[in-house]
Amino acid sequence: MKREERYRLVLEHFRREMPEVNTELEFGSVFQLLVAVILSAQCTDKRINQVTPALFRRFPDARSMAEVEPDEVLEYVKSVSYPNSKARHLVEMSRVLVERHDGQVPSDMNLLLDLPGVGRKTANVIQAVAFGQATMAVDTHVYRVSHRLGLVSRRENTPLKVEQALVKNIPTADIPRAHHWLLLHGRYVCTSQRPHCPKCPLENICPKLLEGSRLEH
Repeated sequence: MKREERYRLVLEHFRREMPEVNTELEFGSVFQLLVAVILSAQCTDKRINQVTPALFRRFPDARSMAEVEPDEVLEYVKSVSYPNSKARHLVEMSRVLVERHDGQVPSDMNLLLDLPGVGRKTANVIQAVAFGQATMAVDTHVYRVSHRLGLVSRRENTPLKVEQALVKNIPTADIPRAHHWLLLHGRYVCTSQRPHCPKCPLENICPKLLEGSRLEH
């Protein structure tokens, strides 16, 4: 199967089965989304959603978080992965927002990347979820599923290369949703260990590129 046909079939499936899809992180503002995404690095959304209600009650916006030291934020996030560095990044990020952006999260990629604790994946999530831009965040799930389904080749061996390949082949209108389609498929079906192939709705077109196989070009 040619890659163009594979994209068509995969996207048709997700458009039909998940026409409305969004992040599983819970938030009440763009700032809170940014905090949640930073915290979610190498941590489950379920854990983050357990932590953020109390965190957001105490620090609902950038100004309130910018006024404290990282130790105070740490008390709320100590159960997530890398809590010390994340607490420090959150306070530093909040102070930059207050000092440079009047406490508001910018939509520009370069301005987002200038924020402490914000990498390209996080910036892409903010642009897509908060501002509706056609950006593709590539986390471990998206990276894995893209390769296993044959949407990208072995040459696309970095998150950036996978991002560029997906953006090139997915229609612009679908890109913000496609991140969540691939992520959720990887989180619940095409899992890292022991993927649930028998219950996968894409099994009949999946090349099962788990290792050593090649996709027709």
